[in-house]
Amino acid sequence: MLAEGRHLGVGVVADEHVATPQIRNQGTLGGNISQDTRCWYYRSGWPCYRAGGNTCYAAAPKAMNREHAIMGTNRCVAVSPSDTAPALVALDAKMVVRDGGSPRVHDAEDFFIGPAIDITRMTVIKPGDLLTAIHVPAEWANAQFYYEKIRDRGSWDFQLVSVAAAFQVSGGTITDARIAVGGVAPYPVRLDAVERLVSGTSGGESVATDAGELSIKGARVLRHNDYKIAMMRNLVRRAVRSVA
Repeated sequence: MLAEGRHLGVGVVADEHVATPQIRNQGTLGGNISQDTRCWYYRSGWPCYRAGGNTCYAAAPKAMNREHAIMGTNRCVAVSPSDTAPALVALDAKMVVRDGGSPRVHDAEDFFIGPAIDITRMTVIKPGDLLTAIHVPAEWANAQFYYEKIRDRGSWDFQLVSVAAAFQVSGGTITDARIAVGGVAPYPVRLDAVERLVSGTSGGESVATDAGELSIKGARVLRHNDYKIAMMRNLVRRAVRSVA
């Protein structure tokens, strides 16, 4: 990761929540954000949409879908497994991709794609592409950051739901905000409406509560993952409340 400022803030905290120390010491940031979904139907060889088939087994009435998506779905309900992806979206990171020709620069928000764009990929990277650099703009270097990840095991595990947020604060007032949530969609979800809601406020309890409620608007649960609604609501609420 290349930082054009002094601090990576929420990005560093997110990195510390990836896997185990042993895996972090061997792995790379590029590998974490480029990894494929952990959907057990897809990973076990079931002929689902993502694998070129014609159904989503995780969305079936009796499916095991506790860890699957509650928003952003289109035929496929698998989630992005990356812990660092929401942080990069919150930091307005730029992703540099090469394929042997001129580099292509993607906003982090556009780098991660959902099934409506390409059901076979989690990112814009195609065969022959290489992610060569990640740039974090200096404007967020002195922001207030918040990152929290909820998982089944405290030692290490993939996220159930996570939130990454960056707040520009002046005189106790939020002047700009970036909030992204992971574990709820096939890509990290940037909460634009919540960002607009909290900007110009002090981020107190009332605003935080409204932000949490707004964050879950449009969510659609499956048979076993309705708990993600409360998790997402509360994580966003805590992120906004941290500013006060």
